[in-house]
Amino acid sequence: MEIQLFIPCYIDQLYPETGFNVIKVLEKAGCTVHYNPNQTCCGQPAFNSGYWNEAAGFASKFLTDFNAEMPIVSPSGSCSGFIIHHYHKILKDQPQLLEKHQSVKGKIFELSDFLVNVLKVENLGTKFPHKVTFHDSCSALREYGIKDEPRQLLQNIEGLELVEMEESDTCCGFGGTFAVKNTSISAAMAEKKVQNALATGVEYIVSTEASCLMNINGYIKKHNLSIKGVHLADVLANF
Repeated sequence: MEIQLFIPCYIDQLYPETGFNVIKVLEKAGCTVHYNPNQTCCGQPAFNSGYWNEAAGFASKFLTDFNAEMPIVSPSGSCSGFIIHHYHKILKDQPQLLEKHQSVKGKIFELSDFLVNVLKVENLGTKFPHKVTFHDSCSALREYGIKDEPRQLLQNIEGLELVEMEESDTCCGFGGTFAVKNTSISAAMAEKKVQNALATGVEYIVSTEASCLMNINGYIKKHNLSIKGVHLADVLANF
């Protein structure tokens, strides 16, 4: 299957290796991956900060860079959910773009959703002999709607032991610009998340969201803890 790859700006700028691992995973699953190098941010940070005119500019560019001819796959339920559920709000005065959004939004998929529910792939032959827990991103869980799919993929990895932590679906404290505007509260939430993970005795915290992992790993690094946050794609690519 031919697909278009959308890489969120956090991954592009801070975790490029994760982006390459997404390609590796999709190709292993039998996809031909098309990457448009002109792509940029989906506009979510501007939208969440109240800059809707600026966000509309990003939305317009996204709808120029991608089309409805083939699926658009992204390693982020947050970005995918934003595009699907909020573009119509910022493009309400642009009927041509609204029409294009209507045709495109049904083609947008978060990576684990695409693998499990579209390609019907749950086992990629991955080997990862480690004990891990999973962090549910707020937006991926509540807006995009994934919960079981990442776990199904993890449970089919040879050598991996998945242990659920308490409050796996509680916010890690990132919340986009929330972490910038409310640093103390954000840090306390990250501490709670990491302590819940440590209590399970795992080596890794896995998530579908690079932005959550940035916040989680920031706390881990500051306190020199023996645990690490890692993106689902980085785990799946070990074959």
